[in-house]
Amino acid sequence: MNLYLECSRIVLFVKDIRIMGAFYRDVLGLTPKVTPDDPKSWLEFQAGAISIALHENGVANKAKRPPKITFYAADVAAAREILLARGARLSKVIKTDWFAFCNGLDPENNHFSISSRP
Repeated sequence: MNLYLECSRIVLFVKDIRIMGAFYRDVLGLTPKVTPDDPKSWLEFQAGAISIALHENGVANKAKRPPKITFYAADVAAAREILLARGARLSKVIKTDWFAFCNGLDPENNHFSISSRP
């Protein structure tokens, strides 16, 4: 099976989603995307071919967390198996009501994920 991954979003972990959302919407002029997520913890903005997602959670409030690049795959489990066979370091697949994803680290420990979130 061939694997084609497309960068779909960059996730920024933020301390104050209200302030950060206003910046990306009102100052940078990005268009908000409608998602099924709770806007108190997740906002997403269209930024050309990809989107920028703002994620407020406990981790961001305790320590600065680097951005995470997210790649789209319709079948996360199949993509994960291919990437594991190629030597990637990936977590187990996590399924939510809306999408599936798994997290990974590149050789220099930069975070990325594979997600079926459109």
